[in-house]
Amino acid sequence: MWGIELQRESGSGIPLSRQIYQQISRSILDGVIPPYEALPSTRELARTLGVSRHTVSEAYDMLLAEGYVCSRQGAPTRVVDGLRLERAAGGPARDEDGTYTQAGVGAETAVGGYAADFKTGQPDLRRFPKYVWTRLQSEAFSQLALEGLGYGSPDGYEPLRKEIAAWLFRSRGIRVPAGHIFVTAGATQALNLLADLLHREGKEFVIEDPCHPGILNLLRNRGFKYRPAPVDEHGLVVEGAEALFRHESGNGDGGGISAVYVTPSHQFPLGGILPANRRIALLRLARENSFYVIEDDYDCEFRYGGAPITPLYALDAERVIYVGTFSKTVFPSLRLGFAILPEPLHQRWRFLRMYADVQCPIVEQAALAEFLRTRKMDRHVSRLRKIYGRRREALLEAVKRRFGRAVLRVWGDNAGLHLALQFAEGRYGKDFSRKARKEGIRLSSVNQYSIARRDQHMDKLLLGYGHLEPEEIRSGIDRLHDFWHRGLPWI
Repeated sequence: MWGIELQRESGSGIPLSRQIYQQISRSILDGVIPPYEALPSTRELARTLGVSRHTVSEAYDMLLAEGYVCSRQGAPTRVVDGLRLERAAGGPARDEDGTYTQAGVGAETAVGGYAADFKTGQPDLRRFPKYVWTRLQSEAFSQLALEGLGYGSPDGYEPLRKEIAAWLFRSRGIRVPAGHIFVTAGATQALNLLADLLHREGKEFVIEDPCHPGILNLLRNRGFKYRPAPVDEHGLVVEGAEALFRHESGNGDGGGISAVYVTPSHQFPLGGILPANRRIALLRLARENSFYVIEDDYDCEFRYGGAPITPLYALDAERVIYVGTFSKTVFPSLRLGFAILPEPLHQRWRFLRMYADVQCPIVEQAALAEFLRTRKMDRHVSRLRKIYGRRREALLEAVKRRFGRAVLRVWGDNAGLHLALQFAEGRYGKDFSRKARKEGIRLSSVNQYSIARRDQHMDKLLLGYGHLEPEEIRSGIDRLHDFWHRGLPWI
């Protein structure tokens, strides 16, 4: 019916409901289905296509939400007038998962002004189901009781806390009391509050070296002391560096520990997974020296060689503070994250949060709770994991094709939205990145994230890929190779 052809293979990556929606909407835009045409009933179309009625209903809901059709009680669903759109030259192109992208859009438009944009930590916002989110927000607002529009708890929206607990059990296999989960304005706010909460006069924070600049800058801005701890391909080095984690530093300077910040599931930026022996050693030190470990689990949902890594929190819920975010799984501007806190920290956290900004926006919290409860988040993340995995493979293939043996090693487990390349020759620092930007290439060197061990990582470049289509990755690597080859040796 209407030329709808469904790809039913599980590897196609596109739900049947979305395939139906795509093909009907495209036919409307092309004028194949004229204005005011009545769509067949959900029962009729389901029978014709050999799918469930629910699948067709979901496709019709998408068409209705995006304004392709209109419906009223007792009348058939009809096509809205004025939607015919002439195809651009060459017609619409399909990307690797079968959805349409705008034809003729060049790389500079597609990736925000850069001909090659390898920015790290950037999810693909083109994949987010806006029609679902719009509906969830509208429903959440309409269903809120009047008291929900007033000031709420600094702990967060109670239904969302419960759904986060359920999500953590489904996706990470850990059981967390909902009362220990505190909703935040993203991981950034969580880390800012934790810095104030855990700081002890005269004692230092231990942070990974290299590390994300966010934690480093917030400590510097507060005037808090910190110690860089070495990182290798497996993450934070604990064995042989125990003095860094004790109250006394071992060199007579009278230092000590406020807390340790670590990214054990996918170290940023080198990508290592902290092995069990180091996890145990770190937790023993935390218990012996009475400090907390801040676990920043920023992108563990996207692991391509198996299930997500079990958090450090699962080994010791009394010494580990787990920080999570929805910036990579939903969208960054949502600004919702969470922290899991041991009970002794609850009261002080509430005080700090109350006088920071009281609470996160209630409608967004309610919508996210429904996104989780209805398993739409699960399906969205599963779909993204497949897409990002294919993009990682496209990046590795392009690097091998263009750089060959010039790249000695790829750093980073088979996970996340970035990887690091170690080169046989050249030195790559801020000067390299600055010159690359002038050539329309955005990328970072690992050296830029180093604190005390800058010379150790001068041979590594960092490439993000989650937001790039395979063709953008290939053309970006071609451009990077040309720039790199012209500039050797980089010093």
